[in-house]
Amino acid sequence: MSLNKENQQRLLELAKSSIQHGLQTGRPLKINLGAYPEELTERRATFVTLEINHQLRGCIGMLEAARPLAEDIAENAFSAAFKDPRFPPLEAHELDKLDIHLSILTPSEPVSFSSEQDLIAQLQPGIDGLILEEGRRRGTFLPSVWESLPEPEQFLRHLKQKAGLAPDYWSTNIRVYRYRAEIIG
Repeated sequence: MSLNKENQQRLLELAKSSIQHGLQTGRPLKINLGAYPEELTERRATFVTLEINHQLRGCIGMLEAARPLAEDIAENAFSAAFKDPRFPPLEAHELDKLDIHLSILTPSEPVSFSSEQDLIAQLQPGIDGLILEEGRRRGTFLPSVWESLPEPEQFLRHLKQKAGLAPDYWSTNIRVYRYRAEIIG
């Protein structure tokens, strides 16, 4: 489901407003879902990615739809700005330099494969987001990560590392799920 330009803009403004509200109050913006069109109140999984000068400054999201879309964007924008453990909380002087990117995910689907080479052959660079699971270890890369890791082998090796596995690790117990994302911003 693709959002029209007007609703895409509303979500970008909502993300920025939630960050501004967070700077002033220390809390995410509480929104009135009744003020939004129906397609922005459907349950959707989202990630909010913040960048300054093309460098990651925060990224938080959920792989499963747990909240209405507009609410998920407001919460994840706040969390990306102030709760990403990889970065200090955003400061007011950084707000004007911030690039906000929203990823609205499709539900994930399991990928069937017979070997690591079979999995690599099925990957669709620039299109697939992946979730990799092995026991209690789990990692995901949004489709936008293909921009910095364009080769499927490289993409998979880095995803295994993100999940806490060695880059050359392989096991028949690995599970992989694929999703797509509508990118806004």
